[in-house]
Amino acid sequence: MTINSKRKGKVGELEAAAELRRVLGVAARRGQQYCGSPDSPDLETTLEGVHFEVKRTERLQLYAALQQAIEDAGDATPVVLHRANRKPWVAVVRLDDLPRLAQLVAAALPRGDSVSEGEHG
Repeated sequence: MTINSKRKGKVGELEAAAELRRVLGVAARRGQQYCGSPDSPDLETTLEGVHFEVKRTERLQLYAALQQAIEDAGDATPVVLHRANRKPWVAVVRLDDLPRLAQLVAAALPRGDSVSEGEHG
């Protein structure tokens, strides 16, 4: 992996963490930043039970990225966060995992005023 690829990966992880904080209101930070191990997840969040794999690339190999997330997730729900240049972040999850992910996200959202009400209301 080249230095530019590592830098782009780091920047992508920082961006993805910021987007999770903005959209879901959960604490999120780079995993390796704090653990220092190559086995550390890309992101550490307060969204328990979810494993995020971050890919900041122009040409995502979707099934390879999803397989990596699945293998690294253990019992957690694997989610791939991806962004290409000048495009919005997207989340990729297996359809079978969607109900569990929805439950985990709903449980983690702040009570009272929801994040979406303030943005869409």
